[in-house]
Parts: sequence; structure tokens; C-alpha cells
Amino acid sequence: MNKAVNERELVLDILMEVSEKGMYSHIVLREVLSKYQYMDKKERAFITRVSEGTLEHMLELDYILDQFSKVKVRKMKPVIRNILRSAVYQLKYMDTVPDSAVCNEAVKLAVRKGFVNLKGFVNGVLRNVARNLDNVKYPQEELQRLSVRYSMPEWILKLWLQSYDGATVERMLAAFQAETPLTVRCNLQHNAPEELVRKLTREGAVVQQHPYLPYAFTISGYDYLADLDSFQNGDFYVQDVSSMLVGEIASPKEGDTVMDVCAAPGGKSLHIAEKLNGTGRVQARDLSSYKVELIEDNILRSGFQNIEAVVWDALELDESAKETADILLADLPCSGLGVLGRKTDLKYKATLENAQKLAELQRQILQTVQCYVKPGGKLLYSTCTIHAAENMENVDWFLEHFPAFSLMDIRESLPEELKGDVQNRGCLQLLPGVHQSDGFFIAAFQKKAESGKNKKE
Repeated sequence: MNKAVNERELVLDILMEVSEKGMYSHIVLREVLSKYQYMDKKERAFITRVSEGTLEHMLELDYILDQFSKVKVRKMKPVIRNILRSAVYQLKYMDTVPDSAVCNEAVKLAVRKGFVNLKGFVNGVLRNVARNLDNVKYPQEELQRLSVRYSMPEWILKLWLQSYDGATVERMLAAFQAETPLTVRCNLQHNAPEELVRKLTREGAVVQQHPYLPYAFTISGYDYLADLDSFQNGDFYVQDVSSMLVGEIASPKEGDTVMDVCAAPGGKSLHIAEKLNGTGRVQARDLSSYKVELIEDNILRSGFQNIEAVVWDALELDESAKETADILLADLPCSGLGVLGRKTDLKYKATLENAQKLAELQRQILQTVQCYVKPGGKLLYSTCTIHAAENMENVDWFLEHFPAFSLMDIRESLPEELKGDVQNRGCLQLLPGVHQSDGFFIAAFQKKAESGKNKKE
């Protein structure tokens, strides 16, 4: 098997797992890259680019194929459908790959997969696409145009257009499709920010200071993250800057007791443990042993002693934890509509019905965990979505049902660049393309020094 076929075959395997079997792309891709670490950096970069790009642009690719194929995409055999999708992605978005090579390799792959009788079909469709790519007719109606151009399901666009103008929504869509480097947080207990920059640079990474926080950086150009000594030694933690802001807003005092009720993989908990300077206690909870093991791996690399990971269902009341937390973090399960740039296939799996169910789940968790906050303590509620029902509407619900809490204005805890974006009585909704971060929502509540009886549903 020559290398070119091997790369494309791995891409096809990834696409089949994700689009036909419902697996999550970031998990499948991570497993493939880990298994084939011995491959050349350029080959693994090709696999990543074509897999992620095909999934990211899938609605557009299907739209193009339907214009140039007599057999519509939905009626194609799954293997052929995914060979064609990845080939059209290369034709449209990868100038470094000659059109003839794209067509020839797709035909070879179809034959390798047992579809020798369809090699003429694959060849004909792709050569037709290659000749006519500049003549593709996109929809004129605005909602359909945005949906096809940015491969975003129409129901998500309708949701966003209820809250934001068309120009803002298009900026978000463009940002989701833009290449974004990895964001990391310097472990200040291990090294100063400038020292981390030197370490990463020596290891071949390109490092850029993030504009929002002095200990946040974007990194690119490295080969394999887990092979970096600075990663293995816990000198930094992979975390979006939006998530780091939770630690800034929490602003723990030395000796505080902190509980994170949905903590995996542990970034916010570790950030606060770091800010506690070896004092206090952070308990990072999550639902399953698998998730808690992820947290424990990260704790081990960090070297911190003031944090522990515990298996606990946030919906289950822990009587022993009532009024024990100075700070409670509730970064709750959500539709993930703010991180579609990093989890490319999530937009095809999400549904409005499920987003509404998640909003209700958040209420159930908040109703359970609010009692863990000490009188005078803080509850931070955050999500990685852009959906009012899972964000601001739940803030209003919480204030109505739990009058012992009041909404805090988080403005003073934020970097100057973001203070002007605080709205809705002190909450922050970050938007990709508008802000230099994922889509993320943060609200902070303070409990009265003397907590009266909370009203329950």
C-alpha cells in the first residue's frame, strides 16, 4: 500500500465512524493519530485537515455533489458518499493537491473498498465537479445561503438570528471555519509565562501571547502535543481563554473550599487550585469513573496537592456538602453550540429538542447544587453554548426560584478588552469572531450572608 492511499483510507475510516456510526470526530481522530504516531508529521497533518475539513463543510460538499451527480448524495452507498465528500473537499479547499491526483486516488480507494463497478461513476462525478467548481450556484435566500455556505443546520441559524443580527451571525460562522491554534494556560506554580514561552519555542512550537490574559498563549507548529516535555511535566494546561475567565471571576481567597460539580477534564478546578497557592481545598466532581480518571491524570501532571477528583452525579443531593463551599463552579452540560469550530460534527448531531432538554437538565442540577454554597459564598454558572434558553433564561429562572442569591456584576474581574461586553445585568456572552475565544457564557451569583429558606419548584 503506498502512503497516499494509506492516508486517504484512514480519512475514509474516520468519516465512516463519524457520519455513519455516530462517533465523535475529535475522539476518533485523536485515537487514529495516537495509533499512527510513527507516520510523518505531514501525513498526519493531511489526515487531520481532510477529516476535519470534510466534516466541517459537509452540507456544502453534499450540495455541490447533488448539482453534479445524477445519484443524489443521500442515495449513494456510504463508502462512496464519503470518498466523494473528502475528494470534493480537497478539490475546493486544498490547492496543494492536484485535481488529477484527487480524482485518481478516490477511484483507487473505491476499488480497494470493493466497488470496482463504481470507479467510472466516482471518476466521472469528480472530474465534472473539478471542471465546474467555479460555476456552483448557491442559494439566493439568506437562510439557505448561510446554511450551505457555512454548512450550518438551519435550525441553529434561526436560533441565533433570534438574538443577533445577520452580520454578527455570519462573523460567528466564519470564525467557526477559520483555523484556530490551540490555547493553553501557563501553570504558574511550575514556571513564569516567559519561561514557558522559551520551553515551548525550544520544542518547536510557535507561541503567541493571548490578548486577554498574561498567562494565556496560543500554540501551533508542534508535531504531537503529548510528546512535548512541557506538556508531560504539567508546565501548561490546554484550555480556552473563555474557560480561564471563570477562574478570574471566581477570584478565590487563600484557604477557600471550592467545589466543581461537572469538572471533567478539570481545567477550571486546576486553575483555581493554582490560584489558592497550595492552600484550601478543591473537589472536582463528575459523573463517571472515566471522566474522573481524566481529571486525575491532569491533577497528576500539575503536581497540585490541594485538589481531589470524586465520582458524583450532580443531580444527586450530597447532604454532607450543604453550605460547605465558598465557591461553587457549575459549568453545566449544554448543546455545545459555542465550540462548533473545535467539535466539527457536533452541529449535525445536535437538535433543538435536545438543547431544550439540556436547558431543563441545567435547572435540575442548579436546584440540587445551590445548597452547597455557604452563606456569603459564590456560585459560578457557565456553559459553552450560544443559546438563550441554556444561558440567560436559566439565570432568570434561578433568581426567581432561589431568592437567597443575587446576580453579581463580573465586569471588574475581566480584562479591559471584555468589560464593555458585559450585558444582561452583569453576565457575559462570548461569541466566536466577535471575541477571541470560543462561544461561552458566564454568570456569577452571590448567596446572602444569612441564607433564608430557598423557594423550590
